[in-house]
Amino acid sequence: MLNARDILGVTITDESEDKISEYVFDAIKSGKKKLFITTPNPEILVYANHHLDYKDKLNRADVSLPDGIGLVVASAFLGKSVKTRIAGVDFMEKLCKDSEKNPVSMGFLGGKHGVAEKTALCLQKKYPWIKVGFIGEEWGVANLSDPQLGGEQKRASPPAREARQGRTDDDVSPHFTPAPIDILFVAYGAPKQEEWISENLERLPIKAAMGVGGAFDYLSGRVPRAPKILRMVGLEWLFRLIIQPWRIWRQLSLIAFIYLVCKEFLKKRTA
Repeated sequence: MLNARDILGVTITDESEDKISEYVFDAIKSGKKKLFITTPNPEILVYANHHLDYKDKLNRADVSLPDGIGLVVASAFLGKSVKTRIAGVDFMEKLCKDSEKNPVSMGFLGGKHGVAEKTALCLQKKYPWIKVGFIGEEWGVANLSDPQLGGEQKRASPPAREARQGRTDDDVSPHFTPAPIDILFVAYGAPKQEEWISENLERLPIKAAMGVGGAFDYLSGRVPRAPKILRMVGLEWLFRLIIQPWRIWRQLSLIAFIYLVCKEFLKKRTA
């Protein structure tokens, strides 16, 4: 079992990146339990505080990476320090790197048009041992047959017309079963990706699913990532705000996060 901390009612995994990666590959090998991996950050915790059903879904996760320096700082302030920040995009690369000794097939689901394919290509160029089993914007619709992406996958047949009637993009058609894969990276963004995984994990032919938010944008090179020095000092959020000014509205959730953390702190002091 992995150690964990409770931050604002959400369970956060408190382990090193190496230990978490080992845990994931061991679980995949054993096949005893399907893994649900999330990447909570301050914005997600604020949303979960106001949407209890979503909070419940987050707390069903087997691994909850502390993605966001604000979460790490808040955990220390509340006396529940987590070891370190583990960004979802970094953990994706960690799994790719470690898969050299732990062969697995990977799937890339979501992102804007073409970004999943570009992500897979970029990762395979960097980690040539990666085996890609699925790529698409929605499950059961697009699966590349590009020989550069694993060479073994085949284009998935779309569900029959009868099966597609009344089907939404978030549904998994019971009449369509793609080839099994080990790890599915889902880039629908929060909260949609966590809700989708929670609702569909048990009926998908996969062994683990991870919500990765905007990781495809970074890994594909579509959006530049902050220099490593800024990431190390916890200023990646500022770099993102500079290159994407529209994120100011999302950054305002940090004010709500600080309020919730202070409220929790005072609650503990007066208890």
